[in-house]
Amino acid sequence: MKEDEHTPPMAETDDTVSEVGMVELAEALDNGGMVGFVRAFVEDLRSGLAHVTPEHFPWLTDLAAKKWNGILCLGMGGSAAGGDFLSVLSSLQGTIPVVLQRDYVVPAWWDSSWLILSTSHSGNTAETIEATETALKAGATAVVISTGGYLSGLTELYPTCHLIPSVGGQPPRSAFGHIFSRQLGLLRNLGILPKPREGADDAMLERLQDASDGFDVLKDPEGDVAQLALCMIDRPIALLGPTELQAVLNRFKNQLNENAARFARVGVIPEMNHNESVAWGGVGSDEDSSGIEHVLLLLTWQGMHRQVSKRMDWMVAHATTDYAWKIAGEGGTLLESLLHLCILTDWISIALAFLIGKDPASIGPISALKAHLDSVSESV
Repeated sequence: MKEDEHTPPMAETDDTVSEVGMVELAEALDNGGMVGFVRAFVEDLRSGLAHVTPEHFPWLTDLAAKKWNGILCLGMGGSAAGGDFLSVLSSLQGTIPVVLQRDYVVPAWWDSSWLILSTSHSGNTAETIEATETALKAGATAVVISTGGYLSGLTELYPTCHLIPSVGGQPPRSAFGHIFSRQLGLLRNLGILPKPREGADDAMLERLQDASDGFDVLKDPEGDVAQLALCMIDRPIALLGPTELQAVLNRFKNQLNENAARFARVGVIPEMNHNESVAWGGVGSDEDSSGIEHVLLLLTWQGMHRQVSKRMDWMVAHATTDYAWKIAGEGGTLLESLLHLCILTDWISIALAFLIGKDPASIGPISALKAHLDSVSESV
């Protein structure tokens, strides 16, 4: 994590991370075990990648022999996030497009030449179930990734529906390692994304584990991650980055929403330079007066287009806020950079949750809405 030279040192925001202390806050608030889930992220990736092989799922060979026009991913919330990551990876090095649909319906343009990848951690996500059944009834071939539930049962009703079981016992957003590794393994085995050279995944995972250990806010309760979260407590949050990091930007926003109950705004460069830059101001009198109050986090990686890097440097130099940082996703590939940023942003969202006094596993409004929809359905 890199601090921009134009901003004050993060440590100047307070002498300590908290009057209580990060470790004590975690002990009091982490009732759902979210710290443990974040710590297990890399091992979840490792086990999931090893799980998806033709030896475990012989039908992979048949699917790989078919010519697909694209992959349509169906999912919601934390279960859908992997589709965004697959989409950006396919844009960079895939053989066919990957499109994500978060809804009850499939797109009007879809036909059975597009493989369906349907993901629901619980297997009972209403939107995903309805869209998947619609596609199957229209002749789709589908792969389901789930821990069980109704969605997994579709594999018994439709011979063209195949199941890759995932691991349960945790919230979907914390199961990203389990889910995404299975999605990635699937696309590698189908020849849609390239397989890495021997040993490359193991080396990447070792680096990611080292990074996670370094970001762990309970091992370093007054380090950069905790201090950055401290700056975010009472300030609006804006997240910016290049197009190829949009998946991790969106996931970071969602992690802040759920884990810390905080709003966050996402902007994608270069597109935001054609509209949102006016509101950020920094040159002349045109600006949103709230810009100076924001924490502005700019996510980067080494493969950014040179013009995007220049645009980002200009944004930082002219930002009206004193709280602007560039955060680099480390790694020699887009995949590793995305996963590195996932780990870092997960720790930031967990730290922020503790600092504002929230259990990061608590999602009361979402649970209440689901209960309401269930009651309405039963009364119809």
